[in-house]
Amino acid sequence: MPFKSFLGGRDSSARRAKAASALSESEKLDMLDELENSGLGWFWASDTSGNLTYLSAAIAERMEVPLDDLIGQPLANVFSPREGQARSKSLSLMLGAHKAFNGYVVEAASGNSGAVIRLAGQPIDDRNGKFAGFRGTGADITAEYYREEETERLAKFDALTGLSNRHRMAQIIDSTLIAFQAAKRNCAVMMLDLDRFKHVNDTLGHAAGDELLRQVSSRLQRSIDRDCEIGRLGGDEFQVMVPDVDDRGILGDIAMKIIDMLKQPYSLDEGRCVIGASVGIAIAPHDGVTRDEVVRSADLALYAAKNGGRGQYRFYSGDLENEAIFRRRLEEDLGKAVREEQLFLKYQPIVSASSQNVEALEAHICWAHPQRGEIDQEEFASILDGASHVVDVGNWAISEACNAAVEWPETVRVSVNVPVQLFANEDFVDRVASALSEADIAANRLELEISEAVFFGDTNAVDRTLGSLFKLGVRLTLDEFGSGYSSLAYLRRAPFDTIKIDENLIVEAESNDDSRELGLLKAIVALAGALDMQTVANGIETMDLMKVLRDCGVSYLQGPIFSDPIAINAVHEELVGESWRIEPSDDRTKRARRRTVFRKIQVIHDDHSYEVTLRNLSKTGALIQGLADVPKGTQFVVDLGGGQLAVATVIRSSADTQGLEFEQDLIDDGSGGLCTRNRVSPYALASAGAPLAALSQGDYKGMAGGMLGQNASAPQFGYAPIRHHEAA
Repeated sequence: MPFKSFLGGRDSSARRAKAASALSESEKLDMLDELENSGLGWFWASDTSGNLTYLSAAIAERMEVPLDDLIGQPLANVFSPREGQARSKSLSLMLGAHKAFNGYVVEAASGNSGAVIRLAGQPIDDRNGKFAGFRGTGADITAEYYREEETERLAKFDALTGLSNRHRMAQIIDSTLIAFQAAKRNCAVMMLDLDRFKHVNDTLGHAAGDELLRQVSSRLQRSIDRDCEIGRLGGDEFQVMVPDVDDRGILGDIAMKIIDMLKQPYSLDEGRCVIGASVGIAIAPHDGVTRDEVVRSADLALYAAKNGGRGQYRFYSGDLENEAIFRRRLEEDLGKAVREEQLFLKYQPIVSASSQNVEALEAHICWAHPQRGEIDQEEFASILDGASHVVDVGNWAISEACNAAVEWPETVRVSVNVPVQLFANEDFVDRVASALSEADIAANRLELEISEAVFFGDTNAVDRTLGSLFKLGVRLTLDEFGSGYSSLAYLRRAPFDTIKIDENLIVEAESNDDSRELGLLKAIVALAGALDMQTVANGIETMDLMKVLRDCGVSYLQGPIFSDPIAINAVHEELVGESWRIEPSDDRTKRARRRTVFRKIQVIHDDHSYEVTLRNLSKTGALIQGLADVPKGTQFVVDLGGGQLAVATVIRSSADTQGLEFEQDLIDDGSGGLCTRNRVSPYALASAGAPLAALSQGDYKGMAGGMLGQNASAPQFGYAPIRHHEAA
């Protein structure tokens, strides 16, 4: 239908305006026809029932639907509102109400053109003033619409990964916590930081770093199988919000799954790489009510997780803030520690699997801090990681270890771990040569443990350094082999004498005799044998694991079952004889793993709380001391602090000491400790008259509302006399 015919039903009053125009009516109609045919302006018309009576051919062509298939169809069936169009603007309702509309954004209800059209419509009356239908226009706004949509998307989502960006995550967490506070619901926030990402970015390039972040994003989304919001805050920092979960067992499992998935190898165009992740967890309302409070708590937990050795998770607790402040001070004091000779080495024996003779000792750096006291090798390693003094400390450790080994039998080697930053230092080989020369020790008595991470650096520089060390005559150990990113190329390129098997692989192999890890362990030993290399297994804690490793053919064994790191004086005493043989013992491991627990807590019975001493704590129970005449079968609520209340029953009672069994087992807290799955909700405390804040240790018997009992009663237990001779 030509546009002139489309206008035929209009009132003649429009024609009377021709005297005011230089164009004739015919010329105006010709111009409108040209406009319609050009596609710059489209027209449509409907009857009183909303069925199309006219549609510009250009619209049908743009929609990729034959025009004949559209004429006679209800307008609401031809066009569908775009996502986000307000429901109150239903096309059917507007047509039925005979109301004019403008700027209504639609797309074709059928076809795959992707065209986006802006519609406008005006109700028309006939000469008798009776509703005759609609007349309207349309405009193709596809490019404009998608451009605006992309602009809006970029304002909310991270352009690299497609995850929510920092701004959107802040809005979502804010609105969620406000709504959840009114509804008395819980919400967890996780902060994630990638370990070793900067090294990959620096060595493989920013393009590789970008692709790595995209793969991390994909794995993150696959690792969490529940409702959540995931965002990238920038760099290698991510954030996860998990609503309606305060069970720390569930959250710990989620965090561990994230860590396990993110540490698996990544394949990039520039090469293979492996990173890790640390996770900090805070839960509203326990660890804060507002977004600022909860995110800050999660940040502190993340900081603690990274300081604890990376590759782990940590829940927020009230003492983390002081811990974080003290940790920063330790990092600042590290330079002074090097200058003032506060550092010292302890040595852990490496034992021959066949003879159980000590054939090497691994040096561990410790710190005699003036205020803190001795900082052991594990904590010191976390302080040193990424510190500016890592090269100075590493060079000192090699020199100190060589000087110590001079006093040992020539058959005993000394092993020193080499950080990546030290290995990449341009004068590293010269410093090693100087240490050997100054100590006057044979080069083959120094063993350098090198991480596979050094291979992510400049290939030529790495090969030159390894070649120079080989010519120097020192022994080389490839550390943490089997950690998830091992490559045979490393073994072909470098003259390694020993492979040190990753400790996590060893632990997993122990848990299942038929596991793939055990098969991989045997394969590593066989590979080392084929390449004329020896193998070391570290972290051995049980006799069963030691037997498994011996059966696999591992050359050397190391771990608490033989000895923890010991002072240099003890080493000299043991090496006085012709040889130092260590008989393995489970008892050493049990002593090493026993947690020192000696602190005041409260236990609650009826509506009274009693202060007692916690002597022992396990997943299933506790040992308390301080109350007299407590019969077996008594039930207590044990307050472990921070809102952690555990229901327990007395299963043993002797004088002032009671053995308790928990109704629900405690769980790992991510840092080697124990915690309850759930905590008393501050919302519950608020209803009982307490402030809406994290629960603190204290006496609950005076709380309004009688949370622990409606009727006051007399205390049933008295305090036992303090036994001063008891050692902590």
